[in-house]
Amino acid sequence: MRLYSTLQRAKVELPEPPGPIRMYFCGPTVYQRIHIGNARPFVVSMWLRRWLEQRGYRVTLVENITDVNDKIYLAAPGDSARLAADASHWYVEDTDLLGLGRPDHEPKATETVPEIVSLIEELVERGLAYPAGGDVYFRVARFPTYGALSGRLDAESTRNPSEEQELGELKEDPRDFALWKARKEGEDTSWESPWGWGRPGWHIECSAMAEKFLGPAFEIHGGGLDLVFPHHENEIAQSRGAGREFAKVWMHNGMLRLAGEKMSKSLGNIVPLREALERWGKETVLVFFMTAHWSKPLEFSDDTMAQANAQWIGFQGAFRVARQEPGMDEWARLVTALDDDFNTAEALAVLHDWRARGYWYLLDQGLEVFGLALPPMAGAGLEADRLRRERDDARRNKEWVKADELREQIRRHGVDVVDEPSGSRLVPL
Repeated sequence: MRLYSTLQRAKVELPEPPGPIRMYFCGPTVYQRIHIGNARPFVVSMWLRRWLEQRGYRVTLVENITDVNDKIYLAAPGDSARLAADASHWYVEDTDLLGLGRPDHEPKATETVPEIVSLIEELVERGLAYPAGGDVYFRVARFPTYGALSGRLDAESTRNPSEEQELGELKEDPRDFALWKARKEGEDTSWESPWGWGRPGWHIECSAMAEKFLGPAFEIHGGGLDLVFPHHENEIAQSRGAGREFAKVWMHNGMLRLAGEKMSKSLGNIVPLREALERWGKETVLVFFMTAHWSKPLEFSDDTMAQANAQWIGFQGAFRVARQEPGMDEWARLVTALDDDFNTAEALAVLHDWRARGYWYLLDQGLEVFGLALPPMAGAGLEADRLRRERDDARRNKEWVKADELREQIRRHGVDVVDEPSGSRLVPL
């Protein structure tokens, strides 16, 4: 299996099964309910884990929760810890509604402070970081490959536009970024450190959490395309600067767009995940995420969701279509689509072809990869289809009494069988 990596700018081969495959995906900063765009990396990571396990890999998936951050302090001055705890619960509650399960580990930044402090101390000892006014900053000039992930290689383009405020006068270089931040007035959470009371910077949190659960080297790091710079660029600098190999493949999913703009809390053009699920249902939301390659942008609108809903309705009605026996190589079509850069849009096309051709068992197995299950009526259709094929055999052998008995069994599943020159097919009663 191979995946496109932003760092190598090419598709990179994964090791052969059973691996292991260790994955770290950046989760949300928790200060309000997540929007449907925030859910895309969660969905991609959970789908990828399911497929890798299907292919025989041993997989460990870590997805963090950033629960200490300037945005949380600003959203709840003096009460950020309570908001972070509430919003962490909302995040788990809302993503649970997708029915895809949970990552193997979901660490919080506030639970990893000792590991963060230890990693910063290593960087200071190596001369890659320096204390300044209670803060600690990373020396970008001492890391010669800085900018390789994002392609930002000149000094001006690598100025760190952090999502958090940083005191430029404390920096030796405008490109430097905070690893530790001194406690400020009004901040209700802080920890003791060799540099005084304070709390971690945004980027160092993920380096420490990834290493804690996956070790110094792992196969896949994922997250939204908007994290390439500065967040993931800084993660590489921190971890490799400290002597860790860190992640080999970097997956960056495309952004969701609403009216042509990136969906984001700062722009205010968001649709909460819970609201989308309540309106459309989890199956339609999951089919919607399948419609584009994970690395491409995806347009969210009433029209695109209605189209996804129509596709799901089509899958639900698949039992009404005449059945055929699939060829031996049909499953290989899905394998080809997903093993080549996890192309869910191509996989969706294969599933629709199986639906149209009546490949019941393949369709059922293929949908399960994406957390989709045919409704009970369709499940009854699966059994009815087995009985239909058994009845066809009885008719070919002129076992008319057995054929009539099988027809009665078929009718108990809410469908009937019609015999035509081209073969039998199931129809609703």
